[in-house]
Amino acid sequence: MPGQLHSYSDRGSPQCEQAPGDTVNRPLLFLDVDGPLNPYAAKPERRPNGYTTIRVPWNETHEDGWGLLHRRRSLRVWLNPEHGRVLLQLDFELCWATTWMDDANRWIAPVLGLPELPFVDFGDVLLKERPDGVHWKTGPLVNYAGGRPFAWVDDEQSELDQTYVTAHHQAPGLLHHVNPRIGLREHDFHTLADFASSLDTSRTTD
Repeated sequence: MPGQLHSYSDRGSPQCEQAPGDTVNRPLLFLDVDGPLNPYAAKPERRPNGYTTIRVPWNETHEDGWGLLHRRRSLRVWLNPEHGRVLLQLDFELCWATTWMDDANRWIAPVLGLPELPFVDFGDVLLKERPDGVHWKTGPLVNYAGGRPFAWVDDEQSELDQTYVTAHHQAPGLLHHVNPRIGLREHDFHTLADFASSLDTSRTTD
C-alpha cells in the first residue's frame, strides 16, 4: 500500500482501541485473511509495498484462495503491519471470519499488532459449497451477528450473499469486496469508517 494509511478519527468514527466491555453496542467487522489482509493473488515475484512476508508451517493439504488443493511444508503470507493500527481505529468489534479461524490469532494478529480476537467457528460447513450459490460463510456470519449490524470484508462475495443477508438479517449489513490482487487499500477503510459513522447517525436520530 503506497504511502501511510491515515487516521479515521476525523471521519466521524472515534479512535477506539479494542478493549473488554467496549464492544457491546458497536457493529461487528468480520475479517477474512486471504485476499483482504494477505493479497495472495498479487504477482508472486513482487511483494506489495509496505508488506512483510511470513512463512507459516503447513504440513497438510490446504485449499488456497483459488480453491486449489496443495500439499506443502510452508505457506507464504504477505501482511501489512499498518493495517492493524487502522483496523483498531475503526468503530467496530473485530472478529475473524476466515478459514484460519483461531490460527489467525497465532499467526496473523501478532504481525498486525492486533490483540487476540474472537473468531467464527465454521465447524462442519467449512469450505462446503451450497447448492444455492450462497457462500458457505454467509449463513454462519449472519447467525453469529445475531441481529447486530456488521460489515464483512472478503474477496469471494457475490450478489447472492447480499440477497441472503438482506432476507435473513434485520440490521444493516455491509458486504465489502476486496480485490485479492491488491488487498485492503485506503478507500476500503474509508468505506468501513463511513458505514460505522452512518450507524452512529441512525442511532442518534431514532
